[in-house]
Amino acid sequence: MRRGLGSVLVVALSALALAGCGGNGPTAATSTAPMGITTRGVGTVTTTPDTVTLVVGVQTRGPSAKAALDDNSGKATALINMFKSRGVAAADLHTSQLSVNPTYEPASGRITGYEVTNQVTATLHDVNAAGGLIDAAGEAAGDAVRIQQLSFSSVDDSASRARARADAVRQAQAHARQLADAAGIRLGRMYSMTEVPVTPPGPLGREAAPTPVAPVPVEPGSQQLTVTVELVYAIDQ
Repeated sequence: MRRGLGSVLVVALSALALAGCGGNGPTAATSTAPMGITTRGVGTVTTTPDTVTLVVGVQTRGPSAKAALDDNSGKATALINMFKSRGVAAADLHTSQLSVNPTYEPASGRITGYEVTNQVTATLHDVNAAGGLIDAAGEAAGDAVRIQQLSFSSVDDSASRARARADAVRQAQAHARQLADAAGIRLGRMYSMTEVPVTPPGPLGREAAPTPVAPVPVEPGSQQLTVTVELVYAIDQ
């Protein structure tokens, strides 16, 4: 059996359970577990992103909650107006977080003021415009700007995902046949097929410098779309 198949051969043998030791005791019982081969295949397709999701935060502080909110509202409004003036549709803008929290003096625990964070999520359908919009966000919100997240995606990846699924199934089928041949057994019918969930990647970035001073280079590059499929086959007796 070659290494690197990424598969598991499971052979469960029937077990004989004996209960009682006297002539008047219960009769012997037989329990048979199913026999099977479980394999996994991974299909990967390279795609080019056509959409950018940009999460921009505005963070302000003030001696009171109202003062911090008023300052934040002005800067957040300027940020939203900037996006709209540069062609981002209202449907592609939404407030993804708004928080108001007290700030404390470390030694005494006394409240010294309040911090307000307002996050705006913008969906950009022009990947090449992302760098300029990040620059403009710094100009609109000043030192209060926080670039919380920048991620790339495709509007419609259904065709690419279908190719990845088909490739994953073919790999899993080939692995099952290889395992059966190596073990000298016959592969039976397939009685289970499962697409294994993929944990989404974390944000590409957290906080950037408050005010960009040079054009921000943003390169989408290419992305790998991966699908993992698990197959379970019976073993012919």
